[in-house]
Amino acid sequence: MDQLLARFLSPAKIRVMREFLCFGAVGLVGFCFDTATVYASKALFGLYVAGLFGYIVAATVTWWLNRIWTFRGNDVPGSILRQWASFMSANAVGFLCNRGVYALLITFSALCVRYPIIAVAAGVPAGMVFNFHLSRRFVFRTHIRPSQPGKG
Repeated sequence: MDQLLARFLSPAKIRVMREFLCFGAVGLVGFCFDTATVYASKALFGLYVAGLFGYIVAATVTWWLNRIWTFRGNDVPGSILRQWASFMSANAVGFLCNRGVYALLITFSALCVRYPIIAVAAGVPAGMVFNFHLSRRFVFRTHIRPSQPGKG
C-alpha cells in the first residue's frame, strides 16, 4: 500500500494525509468527550452552556492528543499553556462553525433538544476542515532548523 501511495503522492502529501487521518481519529475521541460533557452538564447549565463547556473540554483533549500523536515530532515553540491558547485561538473559526450548527439545531429542532448528540455530531464536520488546516499552519507547524556546518 505504501508503494502504491508513493507512486502517486509525494512524501509531503502522504504526511498531510496521515496527519489528517490522525486528526480525524483524535476528533472522534474529542466527539466522545464533547458528547459526554454535554449530557453530564445539560441539566445543571442548560444545553447552550453545556455545549460551550463540552467544546472547551473536547478542544483541550484534542489539543493534547494532537500534540503527542498527530503532530508529534514537530518543533513547537513556547510553553504548553501558550500552545493551548494558540490552538484555541486558531480553532475559533472551526468553533464558530461547529457550535453555530449545534446552536441552530438545538434552537429549532425538538429532536436535537431530546437527543443533543445529533447536534454535537452535526457540528463536527462543519469545523473539522478549518481546525485541521489552522492547527497545522499556526499551532503545530514544523520549524526548519538551520543546518549546522559540515552536517548536511
